[in-house]
Amino acid sequence: MDLSENEGIEGARFAVTGGLGFVGAALSLELLRRGAQEVRCLDLRASSSWSQHLLDAGVRLFQGDVRKKEDVGRVFRGVDCVFHLASYGMSGKEMVHAGRTEEVNINGTSNVLDACHEHGVRRLVYVSTYNVVFGGHPIVNGNERLPYFPIQDHVDAYGRTKSVAEQLVLKSNGRQAKSKSTRLYTCAIRPAAIYGPGEERHLPRIISLAKLGLAFFKIGGPNVKTDWVYADNLVLALILANMGLIDDIPGRKGTPVAAGQAYFICDGAPVNSFEFIISPLCRSLGYTVPRVTLDTSIALAVSKIILFISTLLYPWLDRTWIPQPLMLPAEVYKVGVTHHFSYLKAKEELGYVPMTSPKEGLAATISYFKERKRGELDGPTIFTWLVVGTGLIAASSAACLPPVGPLKWVLAILLSVFRSMVVLRVVLVVVFVCHFLEGIVAWFLAKKVDPRNAGWWFWQTVALGFLSLRFLLKKVIA
Repeated sequence: MDLSENEGIEGARFAVTGGLGFVGAALSLELLRRGAQEVRCLDLRASSSWSQHLLDAGVRLFQGDVRKKEDVGRVFRGVDCVFHLASYGMSGKEMVHAGRTEEVNINGTSNVLDACHEHGVRRLVYVSTYNVVFGGHPIVNGNERLPYFPIQDHVDAYGRTKSVAEQLVLKSNGRQAKSKSTRLYTCAIRPAAIYGPGEERHLPRIISLAKLGLAFFKIGGPNVKTDWVYADNLVLALILANMGLIDDIPGRKGTPVAAGQAYFICDGAPVNSFEFIISPLCRSLGYTVPRVTLDTSIALAVSKIILFISTLLYPWLDRTWIPQPLMLPAEVYKVGVTHHFSYLKAKEELGYVPMTSPKEGLAATISYFKERKRGELDGPTIFTWLVVGTGLIAASSAACLPPVGPLKWVLAILLSVFRSMVVLRVVLVVVFVCHFLEGIVAWFLAKKVDPRNAGWWFWQTVALGFLSLRFLLKKVIA
């Protein structure tokens, strides 16, 4: 396309569903930077870490649900272009909520299409996913001629519902507006796995698992290659897609180039996910780098067991005390099976060329998460918690309760070390006093270097003693 970089943006009004998210916020800010008259963000959340930045830039924030027609309609009135980013079920516990995933991804998209028809919206850019054509079978340098992966064969609701929603969007291309002599032109952008400073779905979960000591394994061999896309590159692709749907350019006639089309978007450099981002990220944050390699078939079997357990816990999945699943089948496929695609069609038709290299994108991403770690509670792995917690509870129980059942064996072991109950009880008292004093020290230190988490540092150090305090001392020294 031979258009100016702000064609179709200057003086136009935009709506972004899922606008308080990582990509939605970046897109909204870029639209304003390029001269948009108004940008409206629709999001289920009342606020996010991006809210204030968006408000300061002049973005209008609307709290609402794409599953409710009235919420969508009030945001789309008078809008020229809609970017539909809102989705559900991409990762973690969300993947088990099949019903909610269908409501958001299919019903929500239907509401978006109806609202576009009702209010005469001219352009709709839908953010889809690689998973509409990928379902666990290797794909090398794939392109848009690949057929949709069979709906019934998807292993998760996200891939299945996004496929249905994308087809609804593309079939709605060219639909006549309800009350205007205009048509709605649509296209779909299929991004690879997204990374960048502030990414909130995949990388924080990987970091949390690494912090607990649970991200010690790789899935698949080093020859497994997949695509990633840096957030700024994706935002560029979305803006170019909007330009590709413009139907009122002076001197041009006919259907817009992007109308009814789908485009794969990536950095253009297939990589092994563990070598490219997971291991470097863990290493830079001081966590154990994944070393054990699991065959994809073994990881898949384990993930199915985890999925079964998560399904049993379905009624309570939204509770914070239910941890995120270690891995689920669709996630195993994403990192353990080669699948990468060409962005040649997007380059030829939209003019898309990645502006940020993987090296630059990775450096910025790591820098962001290193900075974020400085303001977070740090500590030992879950294995340390289990050993120390079990040890203290067992020793205290053996010293204070009648030696019945397993306590008899625990007491026998402890007495072989401390020789008498008196010595054992004195040692336990000393340990608890020391832990409490270390907790007080941790609280005072945290007040200086991490005041937001001072209370948590106190209780963690009371429980673990110096095994917790040493992580705080690293913050003090740094």
